[in-house]
Amino acid sequence: AARMFLRLLSDVWWRAANPKWRRMTCSQRSTSSTTEPHPVSLPAQAQVVICGGGIMGTSVAYHLSKMGWTDIVLLEQGRLAAGTTRFCAGIVSTARHMSIELKMADYSNKLYRQLEQETGVKTGYMKTGSISLAQTQDRLISLKRIASSLNVMGIPCEIITPKQVAQLHPLINIHDLVGAMYVPEDALVSSANVSLALATAASWNGVQIHERTSVSHVSVQKGRVTAVETDRGQIQCQYFVNCAGQWAYELGHSGEEPVNIPLHACEHFYLLTHPLKEPLASNLPTIVDPDGRIYIRNWQGGILSGGFEKNPKPLFTEGRNQLEIHNLQEDWDHFEPLLSALLRRMPDLEALQIMQLVNCPESFTPDMRCIMGESPTVRGYFVLAGMNSAGISYGGGAGKYLAEWMVNGYPSENVWPLDLKRFGALQSSRTFLRHRVMEVMPLMCDLKVPRWDFQTGRQLRTSPLYDRLDAQGARWMEKHGFERVKYFVPPGKDLLDLDQSKTFYKPDWFDIVGSEVKCCKEAVCVIDMSSFTKFEISSTGDEALESLQYLFSNDLDVPVGHVVHTGMLNEKGGYENDCSIARLSKRSFFMISPTDQQVHCWAWLKNRLPDDSNLTMEDVTWKYTALNLIGPRAVDVLSELSYAPVTPEHFPSLFCKEMSVGYANGIRVMSITHTGEPGFMLYIPIEYALHVYNEVMNMGQKYGIRNAGYYALRSLRIEKFFAFWGQDLDAFTTPMECGREFQVKLEKGMQFVGQEALLEQKQNGVYKRFTMFILEDHDTDMDLWPWWGEPIFRNGRYVGKTTSSAYSYSLERHVCLGFVQHFDEKTGEELVVTTDFINQGEYEIDIGGQRFQAKAKLYPFSSLFTHRRRKDEEELSGYQRE
Repeated sequence: AARMFLRLLSDVWWRAANPKWRRMTCSQRSTSSTTEPHPVSLPAQAQVVICGGGIMGTSVAYHLSKMGWTDIVLLEQGRLAAGTTRFCAGIVSTARHMSIELKMADYSNKLYRQLEQETGVKTGYMKTGSISLAQTQDRLISLKRIASSLNVMGIPCEIITPKQVAQLHPLINIHDLVGAMYVPEDALVSSANVSLALATAASWNGVQIHERTSVSHVSVQKGRVTAVETDRGQIQCQYFVNCAGQWAYELGHSGEEPVNIPLHACEHFYLLTHPLKEPLASNLPTIVDPDGRIYIRNWQGGILSGGFEKNPKPLFTEGRNQLEIHNLQEDWDHFEPLLSALLRRMPDLEALQIMQLVNCPESFTPDMRCIMGESPTVRGYFVLAGMNSAGISYGGGAGKYLAEWMVNGYPSENVWPLDLKRFGALQSSRTFLRHRVMEVMPLMCDLKVPRWDFQTGRQLRTSPLYDRLDAQGARWMEKHGFERVKYFVPPGKDLLDLDQSKTFYKPDWFDIVGSEVKCCKEAVCVIDMSSFTKFEISSTGDEALESLQYLFSNDLDVPVGHVVHTGMLNEKGGYENDCSIARLSKRSFFMISPTDQQVHCWAWLKNRLPDDSNLTMEDVTWKYTALNLIGPRAVDVLSELSYAPVTPEHFPSLFCKEMSVGYANGIRVMSITHTGEPGFMLYIPIEYALHVYNEVMNMGQKYGIRNAGYYALRSLRIEKFFAFWGQDLDAFTTPMECGREFQVKLEKGMQFVGQEALLEQKQNGVYKRFTMFILEDHDTDMDLWPWWGEPIFRNGRYVGKTTSSAYSYSLERHVCLGFVQHFDEKTGEELVVTTDFINQGEYEIDIGGQRFQAKAKLYPFSSLFTHRRRKDEEELSGYQRE
């Protein structure tokens, strides 16, 4: 009975609901044979070929066909829904930390709710609700933060007491609980039957579905998908969608042009029991106990319970070795900690008879977020995979967003956190993936406090100064595989305590970062920012200038030596990139972008720059070490090292020149710090990096120089109201919405991408405004800290979310940045956000369910609550002793 349930393929429902599909499939299915004739031949060509007949592949096919694309072929190497989808626990949960994941799960829930009525295929949908348990106060805070996001999204949710948990689920032991989160709209489904229902609807719309057809590789010409090779012949196509689940990595590497899809499988265990003496009600809430690392749901009067153990077992590192996923070997010793947690949570199960321990592979990604989007190297090659054990929750929404991406050129929401292009080739090492997923799987249940970092796969990309900085107390974080300094621990501090400090409240590094910020404002600091993405674009004629003028919103036809802040916009006027470009010569440009833009920006430019042999673009990220010299005494340090005047009269703001620093020549020096503070960026050829750093530190001693990290930079830039791409700016944010009209030249003499959208906004107004908030009644020592994603309320009504925040050591207050929207109170219609609307409201920021009053500003103010005096030379000398 259990194995029949696990198969979850109801041929009776399927064929009754969809006789047309039966005619189109490869054959009449026979469970006793794995080699079947293929009476229906493959088409010679199609617009789209989808590989994978699980929840992802069928969802993409369903949504593409709903959007009018019907020339689609879906290929499945085995039988529909016979991969990971077949073993899925069927829990549809909207309780997600990340906004885009929450939206995907919410859409999936609503889609599955009506799918049976639409298709006639029974999906097993049952609204049960879910209860997430908290054994600690920190866990409860985490749940409260999720609850705040759910409530403003219109998803019913409440924080409940342990006693209320017992009322909702009488079998749960509540003695060690401090609270819980109840989401009444969460549901259970039969995952495979949901896939079959999606496939049914897709085939009604014209999608052809062929089982027992394996894809060997994808043919590519001139960087575009042209055909798919299968064991039954070739299909010419314009688009290919890799929904191959745990096989997506191998399939990506099998093509003529490899596509890196960083995911890796781990064994995932859950048990099935026989029914209880009094069978559990079918609508009993699903239990998620993250501190116990388990989930529990009703299953045919008994229970289904699995979890995410601390010592996961990766598998298939050597590659593909299964056609359909068969139940892997039981391992009761490995499952024992999860079984113990289950029995602690439900003691009455001691005498319950276990039917089966299921062991099935699940694929995980390096950052616990799924992978979707178009390949940066092959046009028309799309990916949707790596669901981190949340495939059924994300399936509907992820399929919808990818279909929109393919049809419209972009999805309807900001999906950058899930975009394939957030990864580089370096994350595709099998050794890296094997080690990283062994960390990722336990993290599915671990408490996620702000600023936590992965521990595996580290020291992969490092600055030449890494060892030097590490020896001076640097504490590291990782961005796009690159090690970056958070802050420097002074001598005598307990390093172990600091490294293990994880809290939603005031962190232990507060005073350390404060002293770095103070030095940036009063003396001089050095921050290693080598991770910045750096491109050089040049041409033999005017091709480089003409192309960049079209692709960027600001005017780049500036005198040689000038630096321009500009956006790289899409057709909607949204930021695909926010960067600085220095004109090195008449025909050469040096482009500086955020660290995680390396793959995305390269692909964006490559796909839009003319195919001209006179035009070249080179990624020089690895060629230059970047040092940010910040503070009022930076000018003194640099002038003494270069024997050149660098005062504002001789070296104005946003200027670039090549200089000698110490013995080293060819240092590109820019009068810019990305913080609003005075200073310079030094782009140093890597062979000179250590020499220049040593010279800067030695010369700077008399000016109170010290090292600083990115936490100090974050505080400085946020109090100056500087928006950063990937945190505050994205593809749905325009310069007009974030106060950057001055970085747009609408009348620069030629058209540029996004110009029409910006002209329309200039005429009609904007529907959201980037706003700065100062928390007024917030106790830094005692209250929860804001980080990002907190709901913003205006006059008691929800109007947006924060995008980033930091403590301002100058204002002695927390500063939050975020977007404010204006909705009609009666109709909910979006209205234009005016300056008066911002200025005349009373604002609150919701931090973990508690609201704090905030003052809104549209422009930065350097000192609102305190006025800092410049310290005299005697106090500055104190820096030399630290």
